[in-house]
Amino acid sequence: MSRKYFGTDGVRGTVGEAPITPDFVMRLGYAAGKVLARKAGGERPAVLIGKDTRISGYMLESALEAGLSAAGVDVLLVGPMPTPGVAYLTRALRLSAGIVISASHNPYQDNGIKFFSANGAKLADATETAIEAAIDKPLQCASSARLGKARRIDDAPGRYIEFCKSTFPASLDLRGMRIVVDCAHGAGYHIAPHVFHELGADVVTIGAAPDGFNINKNVGATHPGSLQLAVKKSRADLGIALDGDGDRLIMADAAGRIYDGDELLYVIAAHRKRARMLKGGVVGTQMTNLAMAQALAKLKIPFARAKVGDRYVLEMLEARGWQLGGENSGHIICLDQHTTGDAIVSALQVLQALLSKKTTLGDAVDFALYPQVLINVRLSKVAARTALSAPAVTRAVTAAERALDGAGRVLLRPSGTEPLIRVMVEGKNKLLVQRNAAAIAKAVGEA
Repeated sequence: MSRKYFGTDGVRGTVGEAPITPDFVMRLGYAAGKVLARKAGGERPAVLIGKDTRISGYMLESALEAGLSAAGVDVLLVGPMPTPGVAYLTRALRLSAGIVISASHNPYQDNGIKFFSANGAKLADATETAIEAAIDKPLQCASSARLGKARRIDDAPGRYIEFCKSTFPASLDLRGMRIVVDCAHGAGYHIAPHVFHELGADVVTIGAAPDGFNINKNVGATHPGSLQLAVKKSRADLGIALDGDGDRLIMADAAGRIYDGDELLYVIAAHRKRARMLKGGVVGTQMTNLAMAQALAKLKIPFARAKVGDRYVLEMLEARGWQLGGENSGHIICLDQHTTGDAIVSALQVLQALLSKKTTLGDAVDFALYPQVLINVRLSKVAARTALSAPAVTRAVTAAERALDGAGRVLLRPSGTEPLIRVMVEGKNKLLVQRNAAAIAKAVGEA
């Protein structure tokens, strides 16, 4: 069954435009509440709601709370909280579900709603389908005696900070290290700096002054230039950048060189292989750099590609019984530590690897990524559904693959959250990669 509202990561869009409107979000909350109530078997469900720092979060939080309460569901509010923090608290507090109000790395004009199950994982497809089926049904408010109650959890940030610290070995600390932490003016602004400081680091914080409008604006994992400058200016040993909802990680070394999710995932995997802690192999995606896959092969670490999206990485990890996976965008999943991708926890795993081997980030990443060009071609929703099958696009892809001659890859895929076609070309020759990516993107745009 095709989804009408849910994408690869919940429901997302521009605030004020369907489906991110107060009336729809209230109905979404009500529908989710009715589905959870059925699964609870007569007991009153309780749901936790967290959000990032967008101005629209207040409005959407109230709408969700109203819908859930009307369905007879109790609500626990934690305010700004990273997405993985909501997943952890949902599981730790034994709740029926967790909801995050966030559009992740998107600008403040966008927002979204994503759900976690009681065990802190993404909702099952069947549950999302059931919620969709209930959205368009009439809203029948529960009687006053059965309405849900709402309360705030004041100690939520402290609980999550302690959880993050618990994923770092007690035998290690960060004393003597100066670390720049870029919070992207997002949900981790009052969490991440405390974690690294309490583990002993001298922390320099940037991107920690949210005003409702500046989330991800020229800071964070999607704009690493600010991290580079801050690391060099403060003469730091390392830099750590989160995205707006705290599940993506990008890092920088003392020279300001940026390391993406592929390189950081490799550092963690290589350390676990040496320490005999790696269970199975590593799951990447269709976007994972070919050089990283080849570097894992040299270490005799099995590697598999999932579809793009952390939910697909998670599904493949669970299917194979593996624990480690991620995306080059910075989503890194360590299932032995958490049920979902977590930028803070992932950064601590990288730091553990560096401290255990007494090495630098540059030395730990002992391979060079192949040049990879990604071009986003914005189209109408109708055009985005048909562009990939256009003859001109097929010809451009065939020509690129012939030019790469087996020493690279071409990937075209529609975005799961926006009307975009993402064109990726990768290979050893940078000029060849750039030229072919531009040619394919032009064909897609003209199609």
